Amino acid sequence: MALLFCLPALLAAAPPQVMDEILVVVNNHIITKHTFDQAVEQQNAALYREFSGKELDAKLKDAREKTLQGMIDADLLDDKAQELGSPITDAYVRANIEAIKKENKFASDADLERALRASLGIGLDEFARRQKEQATQQFVLQREVYSKVAVEDNELRAYYEDHKDEYRLPTRFRIRELVLAKGATDADLAAARAKLADIQAALKAGKPFEAEVKAYSTSPSRDTGGDLGWLNKGLLRPSIEDAALKLKPGQVSAPIETDKDIYLIQLIALEDAPVKDFAEVKGQILKKLQEPKAQNAIEQYLADLRKRANIRYMVPRATILKG
Repeated sequence: MALLFCLPALLAAAPPQVMDEILVVVNNHIITKHTFDQAVEQQNAALYREFSGKELDAKLKDAREKTLQGMIDADLLDDKAQELGSPITDAYVRANIEAIKKENKFASDADLERALRASLGIGLDEFARRQKEQATQQFVLQREVYSKVAVEDNELRAYYEDHKDEYRLPTRFRIRELVLAKGATDADLAAARAKLADIQAALKAGKPFEAEVKAYSTSPSRDTGGDLGWLNKGLLRPSIEDAALKLKPGQVSAPIETDKDIYLIQLIALEDAPVKDFAEVKGQILKKLQEPKAQNAIEQYLADLRKRANIRYMVPRATILKG
């Protein structure tokens, strides 16, 4: 009996449930005021990071309308993706996130989340949601629009010939290094420079660079005769790399001093930056040329989806856009 008397008091003490206002119904989806306001806020934050001045004002002015239309179209594309049997699953998104972590050397989800909050102002769950939404939209548009946009093979070839630098691999070079430690005292430095002079004299007399490395270098690379293997441009200290790239194969650089060491560099080989074969990049070029051609087709496709959809504004559109 005591429980019956307590029940009204418990009900009275419970906080009232706040119902989120529904703005738009898109087929079986709903867009609420909370989700719309949150999307607008995130969009505005992105605009503030990217633009300023009059350009920012212009972007902010139509941000609400573009955000609302984008949310409606996302729901329509999601429905279409389900109809087409979309392969974009949570497991697919998770695999992409793991690839992003590996590529950027993030050890954990927490590390990635910190980077996302610093750069985009969103957490990992929101990032995963956006990844899935974008991949789903790309799946539908590729299947329904891009695949039907014709690009002639001669157009692809012409673009490749005119933009070969976009598909050029990094310059590679191979060097040997001879490293002498400068030491901690002036006497150590004088001894290192004297040894350097003896080595240069031996090289001038015809002694192999590799032999001098094995005899005198203080670097672990002495075990391979100073050979560092093939290196892409941009990996070494600029002073060493610049000196190496000015040499001809077999030539030895002038001494290069750093804070702790003195270097001599011998260039073994230099490979000019090769260009990827046309067949290897044809797919990339196709997508690049399809996109501008597909813009009108995409707008028409979305317009057709909107016509066939059941879109109901529970709050007048003008009121939503006014805020």
